Amino acid sequence: MTSTSAFSALAPYGWDDAWADEFAPYDSEGLIAGRVIRVDRGQCDVATTDGVMRADTAFVTPHDPMRVVCTGDWVAVEPEGNPRYVRAYLPRRTAFVRSTSSQRSEGQILAANIDYAVVAVSLAVELDLGRVERFVALAWESGAQPVIVLTKADLVPDAATLGHLVEDVERAAPGVAVLPVSAATGEGLDVLEAVLSGGTSVLLGQSGAGKSTLANALLGADVMDVQATRDMDGKGRHTTTTRNLLALPGGGVLIDTPGLRGVGLWDAETGVGQVFSEIEELAADCRFHDCAHVAEPGCAVLTAVDSGTLPERRLDSYRKLLRENQRIVAKTDARLRSEIRRDWKRKGAEGRAAMELKRGRQF
Repeated sequence: MTSTSAFSALAPYGWDDAWADEFAPYDSEGLIAGRVIRVDRGQCDVATTDGVMRADTAFVTPHDPMRVVCTGDWVAVEPEGNPRYVRAYLPRRTAFVRSTSSQRSEGQILAANIDYAVVAVSLAVELDLGRVERFVALAWESGAQPVIVLTKADLVPDAATLGHLVEDVERAAPGVAVLPVSAATGEGLDVLEAVLSGGTSVLLGQSGAGKSTLANALLGADVMDVQATRDMDGKGRHTTTTRNLLALPGGGVLIDTPGLRGVGLWDAETGVGQVFSEIEELAADCRFHDCAHVAEPGCAVLTAVDSGTLPERRLDSYRKLLRENQRIVAKTDARLRSEIRRDWKRKGAEGRAAMELKRGRQF
């Protein structure tokens, strides 16, 4: 049995009594507890009670890509051997998942057992609020608390402009903290450090968003490589090529991820609902419970758009993300595919009937 003092070595990586209870059966078998800090081609680096060790994941690599070992996982590792093997991983509390670009529409887990999903958005380029909404929807769906960090705040010319940018992002992500930060000047870093000290965070965003620079600022050392962004569009190349879990000096751990060119939804209907909570609340007052908010009479959502209380951009983004999510789910859910086909046929029939009626009125 592993002693309590030995387990305390894992505390900086997020170990707690609940994880100890989950690990108890493996502890009785003589296996070692550890947290995956990096995965690379079937091998992983694991922080354990005996220090960081290299382990093979061959025994826990199923055909299902959603069940492969991931950065942030808590695992049970063989105490000896060459190579040592990961024998199991503990049930995940949370996981950040996106859809892959493959034709099979598989999910890809970017990080496991996270408390905060930190979305880095560069202020060196024009804000893409639709992309912010997409990231935050996946963050909510992961089970983690989203946090939006507006990087490169020192490039904004004045406080008033910065305040307007923060307000725009806050409206796109209700209930989410929006923190303007500058790694160059240190502005806002103390607030972000205080937030992240309470658990495990994953740092997400596009290439050139300043994630590696921000990670270095939080770590207090140049741990992550940094490359210059292009002046013409503020974009950069992938600096981080693997997902790395690092202990923060002020407490908490940070998982840095490669820049994401694409971030497709993956069964994120609940997350989309949370991002567009004001639309969901308005929908409750629509005349029809299955209102599509397109042209139905008594639609509270369209009424809000007409009155100017709901920006049309928000409704368009909401529809877009729901359609995308529905397509992804339908590819893996035969029942939903059937329902969608029936809905298409119904709408097609209604459309044809409307056209016939219109033609009849013209003659």
